[in-house]
Amino acid sequence: MDNNRMGLPMKLLVSILFLYLLTPVILVFPLSFSDDQTLAFPPSSWSLRWYRAIFGDGRMMDAFITSLGLATVVTLLSIVVALPASYAIVRFPSKVTNALFNLLTAPLLLPTIVLGLGILIVFASLGVMGSFSGLVMAHMTVTLPYALRVLTTFLTGLNLTVEEAAATLGARPMVVFRRITLPAMTPGLIAATALCFLVSFDEVVITLFLAGPRMTTLPVELYHRVEMQPDPLVASVSALIIGLTLAVVLIVDRSLGLNKTFVK
Repeated sequence: MDNNRMGLPMKLLVSILFLYLLTPVILVFPLSFSDDQTLAFPPSSWSLRWYRAIFGDGRMMDAFITSLGLATVVTLLSIVVALPASYAIVRFPSKVTNALFNLLTAPLLLPTIVLGLGILIVFASLGVMGSFSGLVMAHMTVTLPYALRVLTTFLTGLNLTVEEAAATLGARPMVVFRRITLPAMTPGLIAATALCFLVSFDEVVITLFLAGPRMTTLPVELYHRVEMQPDPLVASVSALIIGLTLAVVLIVDRSLGLNKTFVK
């Protein structure tokens, strides 16, 4: 008998736990098709009115465009910084590179609200509150550690044999990196890119400290909407965000496979 095989009671328990955890997410979808004026489950009638209302809500659309642009810029900058940093940390281990790794990943050790408050105090003195550049720097404090951890983990698992063979045959370090190391890191790069984009797009706690009336992101706008006017439009936007997240995950899965990309 296989001791690693789960019995029926354990499978049932795991299924119940998964259902319990996913219930709030599942309930978003029927609520998004409600025709009621307020959030109520079950809906008394059904329609697509709140999906149509999204495109007529100027603040919500502006917040979505801001979040999309912000997540794109933050992701690109995080990868640009994390890629050479991870290469130096893995290929040239020393006290300096170890200190660099600890410094760049330190924000992961802090609660998000503490990190947001600290960023607020620093950015207030710099005068970048409520600006796009300020939000980019704030989000990078969260996304950069994730990108660095993913890339260093993936780079550590790469076989050095091919790189050493190329160097032995006379290839310069930059040529080895560009033609051998970088293509081999493609799954790690895709994983880090997807993770950074989703973390930045969904970030709400830190953004609440820094966003102003002239510039806000979609998660913050949803937070204020729930406080002031809790209607099914919030559920409709949430359903679209869940769909966007699933789309990113499916793209990664279809291109490289989730096991190859996130599990090493």
